[in-house]
Amino acid sequence: NHILFVFYIGVCALAFYHFYMEYEQIAIWRQGSYTTRDFIVGLLIFLLVMEMSRMAHPVLFWLNVVLVFYTLWGYLSPLDFFWHPGTTFYRIVTSSTVELATGIYGLYAQIALTVVAAFLLLAAVARGFEAQSAMVAVMRRLAGRSRHTIPQTAVLASVSVGMVSGSGSANAAVTGSFTIPLMMRYGVPGAFAAAVETSASMGGLVMPPLMAVAGFLMSEFLGVPYWDVVVRGFAISFVYFTTLSLAIYLLSVRLLPPEPVASPTVELYDKVKTAVFFLGIGYLAVLMGWLNYGALRAALYTGTFMFILLLVTFLYFKYIRKDPVVEKEKFFTNMFIMIETHAGMTSYLTLLLATLGIMIGLFTVTGFINRMGAMMLEVGAWSVVATILMAWVFGWLAGAGLPPTATYIIMAIIVVDPIVKLGINPWVAHFFAFLIAIWGELSPPTSLTAAVTAQIAGASFMRTMYEAVKLCLPITFMSFAVFTRSGMVEDPGWHQVADTLLVAVSTCGVSTAMFGRFTRKKVADILLRVALAIASFVVMLHPDGNVALAVAVIVLPATVWGVFRHRVIAPPKGELESQPAR
Repeated sequence: NHILFVFYIGVCALAFYHFYMEYEQIAIWRQGSYTTRDFIVGLLIFLLVMEMSRMAHPVLFWLNVVLVFYTLWGYLSPLDFFWHPGTTFYRIVTSSTVELATGIYGLYAQIALTVVAAFLLLAAVARGFEAQSAMVAVMRRLAGRSRHTIPQTAVLASVSVGMVSGSGSANAAVTGSFTIPLMMRYGVPGAFAAAVETSASMGGLVMPPLMAVAGFLMSEFLGVPYWDVVVRGFAISFVYFTTLSLAIYLLSVRLLPPEPVASPTVELYDKVKTAVFFLGIGYLAVLMGWLNYGALRAALYTGTFMFILLLVTFLYFKYIRKDPVVEKEKFFTNMFIMIETHAGMTSYLTLLLATLGIMIGLFTVTGFINRMGAMMLEVGAWSVVATILMAWVFGWLAGAGLPPTATYIIMAIIVVDPIVKLGINPWVAHFFAFLIAIWGELSPPTSLTAAVTAQIAGASFMRTMYEAVKLCLPITFMSFAVFTRSGMVEDPGWHQVADTLLVAVSTCGVSTAMFGRFTRKKVADILLRVALAIASFVVMLHPDGNVALAVAVIVLPATVWGVFRHRVIAPPKGELESQPAR
């Protein structure tokens, strides 16, 4: 391993030196006619990235291996759709390295090392000074003194940590290690506790400003400032967390007795660190939204701003106030954790996006993207709805094995352009792809986030995933709601607010219909819930906005009444025993 490590470092040093010294020659004068040394350096870095992806992203590694064979011998395909004349291994290596347009040195890896790395400073600074654990403690305090609201701790914590985590599994590991044992301590079943944390952590991928890194790519694809993506992302996340909170509350009322619980105390140091974090997020919003700073500069300034405030807070509580809570903290330890966190997250995402660059490059070389787009346009000539459904199935299949960022890139490259050519607004098409990518991380048969939470809870992985899918099912329909209530992602302003509220009313109505109880009479209860669900889908999917608004006036009070009735009918009568978490 040590010898391999030295060899890997040598390959990186050689590639760095070669591309630094020969960049102008490679990028301009030698395009299409590269030297033997260009090829050898490209081959070495290609093999290195493939080896790293084998260890960190095995699914993407094997997919790229299959694509390499397909690129070489596509002419052997018995299916016309997949047939292509084939190419050489030399072309595979050059398209993935020295051609620079795609592959390892393409746009995706550059975004990871610039804008994404700058935003990850926020997560690194927060992790270094333990602001993330402080936020979880504060959110536990805000969750209230009822057993019914204990699971809301996971939702509030994931909203906070998800702003800067960019990973569902990382979010689950940070917040779930606290929230899952907490829920189980007060009688929440292990599988349900894990599912709550899984669903809440997936919301962290939707939450601006990081948005699972897909937001930065969306900004590049659309050629717009990143703030334009963030503004629309807040509308999506509002619907997500509002609906999820309601669904979790309704199920909590059914599972847990209404006895109050003691509210924990939160140290002043934790309160101040939490305030600094949210002040930093507000500072970022001001820089990007009001002062029109670019995303990279705004993120760097905000990271510096948060670091200075957290450092001052640390020094004050440790050396002036001499608070015993800070006694064990050490400045250099905090700095080490901060640097290590940033290096780990940045290298992980850079490797992911470089690997995806290879994949997209091979898709381009084989002409697969053009053929897929042509097929979707043919289907669209028959029915736009059929094209959208086919795109959803394609995204779900891709998301079953790939992380959300990878799924979004594939959808954006292969699916979005044909949909846009059918007359769909580009914002709608990209957010449709984004929501499918998020859903793919949650849906069966694989979910890394569910695996993490199930391990913490000591629960069945499949049961956890099933419960999480059930919790998020009403929100899944939001993928299609962006087509009918398109103002949610098209036009920031009052139209956006109106459509966002309509979608939130509809998804909350569906959640109440699924998980609520209206009356103790079974037949009457089913009829009322079915009626509410149908009305909610009208609000969500009816193309006429006036009709949707008229029905929403009925759905909203019906949902409120359903929640009130549920609180009376559903709570269990007996006390539950707490469960240990692993």
